[in-house]
Amino acid sequence: MALVCLVALLQLARLRVTATWKRALWGWVLALLGVASVLGAVVHGLAWPEAARAALWHPLYLLLGLSVTLFLAGGIYDWRGDASARRVLPWAVGIGLGSFLLVELLGGAFVIFVVFETTAMVAALAMYRFLWSTGRLAGAGLVTFGIGLTIVAGAVQASDVSVRLIVPFDHNGLFHLVQLVATMVLVTGLRRGLEHS
Repeated sequence: MALVCLVALLQLARLRVTATWKRALWGWVLALLGVASVLGAVVHGLAWPEAARAALWHPLYLLLGLSVTLFLAGGIYDWRGDASARRVLPWAVGIGLGSFLLVELLGGAFVIFVVFETTAMVAALAMYRFLWSTGRLAGAGLVTFGIGLTIVAGAVQASDVSVRLIVPFDHNGLFHLVQLVATMVLVTGLRRGLEHS
């Protein structure tokens, strides 16, 4: 996942665009998600004492919370324009920090983050569905589909489903597979939107 974010970040950086602030905003979303992915791999992929594992979740929740709210700010940019996105950005950062603090105050309850992420993604889905149906933004259909896959990925992660696809995948592994596809679809749509802005 981190590698996909890095490649996507480099692709966006190479685009010749007039909407440089929008590109930077989506770049931050991808950078935060990429760093969170590396940290997630460290947490899930290595054997840690329980205290160390618990400590690693703190920055992970912070990175994820900020990436979700910046994602929402990017959606507001496409839906309402540059000025609206700039006005909402400090609030988005504050909400991201607030979601992190709420999870912390409730003892690391992951369900809080799942509800927070789902709410933000449903709002973004509504924005991009509107942009797609009105033809106001190139790539909005792909972004809509990518957000839908992200919501499905979140539902899979919150479940206890597991399957065997050559090797066994628990709900966490399946989440990352679906989210990987979702991220690639999202970035393709975002690139199209940036190229035509």
